[in-house]
Amino acid sequence: MPTQTEAPAAATAQELRFPPDFWWGAATAAYQIEGAVAEDGRTASIWDTFCATPGLVAEGHTGEVAADHYHRYRGDVALMREIGLSAYRFSVSWPRVQPGGRAGENPAGIAFYDRLVDELLAAGIKPAATLYHWDLPQELEDRGGWTARDTALRFADYAAVVAARLGDRVQLWCTLNEPWCSAFLGYGAGFHAPGRRNPADSLLATHHLLLAHGLAVQALRAAVPSAQVSIALNQGAVRSLTDSAADRDAARRIDGLLNRVYLDPIMTGAYPADVVADTASVSDWSFVRDGDLAVIAAPIDALGVNYYAPDLVSAAATPHEELSVYPASQDITFHQTPGPRTEMGWTVDPTGLRDVLTTVHRRYPDLPLYVTENGAAYDDKVDADGRVRDGERIAYLRAHLAAAHEAMTAGADLRGYFVWSLLDNFEWAFGYGKRFGIVRVDYDTQQRLLKDSAHWYRDVISAGGIAA
Repeated sequence: MPTQTEAPAAATAQELRFPPDFWWGAATAAYQIEGAVAEDGRTASIWDTFCATPGLVAEGHTGEVAADHYHRYRGDVALMREIGLSAYRFSVSWPRVQPGGRAGENPAGIAFYDRLVDELLAAGIKPAATLYHWDLPQELEDRGGWTARDTALRFADYAAVVAARLGDRVQLWCTLNEPWCSAFLGYGAGFHAPGRRNPADSLLATHHLLLAHGLAVQALRAAVPSAQVSIALNQGAVRSLTDSAADRDAARRIDGLLNRVYLDPIMTGAYPADVVADTASVSDWSFVRDGDLAVIAAPIDALGVNYYAPDLVSAAATPHEELSVYPASQDITFHQTPGPRTEMGWTVDPTGLRDVLTTVHRRYPDLPLYVTENGAAYDDKVDADGRVRDGERIAYLRAHLAAAHEAMTAGADLRGYFVWSLLDNFEWAFGYGKRFGIVRVDYDTQQRLLKDSAHWYRDVISAGGIAA
């Protein structure tokens, strides 16, 4: 991890400069790009099973081939070098390294990441590895998945295996990606794999995911004492529709379930008392055992922040009948925030990124930060001259980098920024209908094409900043 040797320069009429050791990166996830789901010993993950269930993924799409990165990683790293990336955040596929979630190591599976890391280093690109980006081995889900405490123990074993093989070269570790999505979308609302719909399970899964994080921190440090360890949380800016007491309380409750229920135990060793009280109708939290919170609070070296759009909430006049993504929150209404929208329907609002970074900095001023995901899906088209003129994405990225710079000027210790995503890819339940990449992938031919945003990002990296 770099040392912040130089604060960002003050804004001028010409440019916003970032520190010379700032990490300029892009991010991906294994199931979204690798393909090769049945090669070299890999077994099914919960996402393979989810995709095979009719009606759960748009147009019946799967990650069976995806962007074929498993076979094309050398060319993809060459594209990273062409863009000028100084860092690349990838995820390791648990069922590729430990088929079925069984103890031990699959030599052919871990060898892929060995080759990838070496390729990155040869290209002068810092490897940042995420251990879990949602692809739980199906056999572990069959035994309870993240609602089973044993899954956290199995994750620690898996972390130790990966660290032993890659720890001498990986420069930043991320234990989990967005455990909120895994727990709330996967176990509470059923929108993501494994597709369960039980509010109590979402809180149980939350605890076991955080326990897995803490155990993985221990395993990483045991294998690599110098390891730089983080976790990527989708911390969000939660705003109230009005300044009424009821609306402000609704924002407090969602902030607790989105932000504080994850970051507080990691940083303070305690779950927020108000969140426990707010969810008493769903769970008594008796799954928290003595010693768990001390494990969860194992010190981290940095926090990864994933940001896309803010939330706008109010108290509902009458409780909703449909199941809420957030447990015990049927009496809260979510509103579309004002402003332009991406193809995902998400509002473009870079002030949310600024506010998230400054809020985390205010609460934990000594915590280094990385923006580990930020990007937008647009309906990209290839012009007759063979270009993808994605000006909306360029405007999105420029505005969010300016917001990040503003947070740094306010004191946030931001060390790097990772665009989501390097490649167009399998966008979970949306299938291949949403394109987030700065590199276009033709899914029929697997041909890659740098979009205008990739050329723009290359110029930003070269200049070390953006136009003000």
